Amino acid sequence: MNNPARQTNRSITRGATFALLALLAGIAVMSPAWLSGRAGEKHHADKHKDKNKGEKHHGERHHGTEYRWDLIHLNATGNLDAGGFDWAKASDGSQITLTGSGTWLTISGHETPQAVTGGGNWATLDESGTNSTGSGTYAVTGGVGFNVVPGNTPTAGTIDSIGSTDDSRSGLLILRVLYSDGEEGVLTVSCHGGGAVPETIFEGITATKGFVGYVDHGKPVGGVDANRTAFHVLSDDLDDDDDDDDDD
Repeated sequence: MNNPARQTNRSITRGATFALLALLAGIAVMSPAWLSGRAGEKHHADKHKDKNKGEKHHGERHHGTEYRWDLIHLNATGNLDAGGFDWAKASDGSQITLTGSGTWLTISGHETPQAVTGGGNWATLDESGTNSTGSGTYAVTGGVGFNVVPGNTPTAGTIDSIGSTDDSRSGLLILRVLYSDGEEGVLTVSCHGGGAVPETIFEGITATKGFVGYVDHGKPVGGVDANRTAFHVLSDDLDDDDDDDDDD
């Protein structure tokens, strides 16, 4: 014999179940459309945001300067040329020696060097200074920063075969590099040169390679052709216009 109350409860349970399933089905159908609509709204808002951001700088012009860096030869007669080498040591006395040169752009409104190029050769020695622990090439992969010492021409008084002595500069350049064995690092090139330059500016390089920091830079010594650097201005009349085309 059927219990009317039980039948009623079963009917209510079935009705609630069907309603819940219908609600879930409705959510399942609605969710993609809702999410798609929200995504479209966000894209539309971001698009206008980006456009407005672009309008903020619309028409601005940025001045650019193209530089060259070199690890140089400087002989006893004052001849300065590219193709020299610099070294630096780690805390245990192990050493890295680099050759190298490259170029970059310094553009107003950009904190880091742009359009960086360059590279050279590397070789490492153990703490005895006699046993090789590796060698190869390296390439510049990015710029970290550059600060120039205003009003100083450090190659004045030399026979400058790289560029004009009037275009030489003192300063500090920091680059990201990739070594041929796959390790990454940071190369710091510092040029003190001659002239009225603060003694806090050193002459030479420091480098990192993997987890090793070669931070004790080799000091230039009179009569020894090593541990010298140079910066030269290649062009100082570059202008970049932010008038980019905006596509809707």
